[in-house]
Amino acid sequence: MTSPDSDGLLAEQLLRLTRRVHRIQKHHLQQRDLGITPAQSRLLRTLAHYGSPPRMADLAERLEVVPRAVTTLVDGLEANGKVRRVPDPANRRVIRIELTDDGHEALRELHGARRAAAEEILAPLTDEQRGVLGGLLDTLIDGAPVRPC
Repeated sequence: MTSPDSDGLLAEQLLRLTRRVHRIQKHHLQQRDLGITPAQSRLLRTLAHYGSPPRMADLAERLEVVPRAVTTLVDGLEANGKVRRVPDPANRRVIRIELTDDGHEALRELHGARRAAAEEILAPLTDEQRGVLGGLLDTLIDGAPVRPC
């Protein structure tokens, strides 16, 4: 069983690691000179998971942000040629967002930047430590089963 102090320390370590991951990813993005912010890269990655172009409301829901935030991100990505607005074939009042060829290329670059950042972060760990960390992260991501009282 852990003490409240050790739980607090673990929480602080997780927050510090998260900030470090974001800093390193941002650095790798800047090195690739894509002109894409971390928020825009998240939107591009989200777009790539749809089978057909989503509505802005769908993106806002998936990203857990207000629709206005998606509009701002799409405006910037559209200005850079990474996405385009297209009319919905079934409802002309609905606008959908799709990746352009430049957007797909940017996604490949983003993937490379994320992998490079991950390798930089994981570099001090042995293969065995990486395996243990992966198992621990899976447990944290999936969450512990809730025990009845």
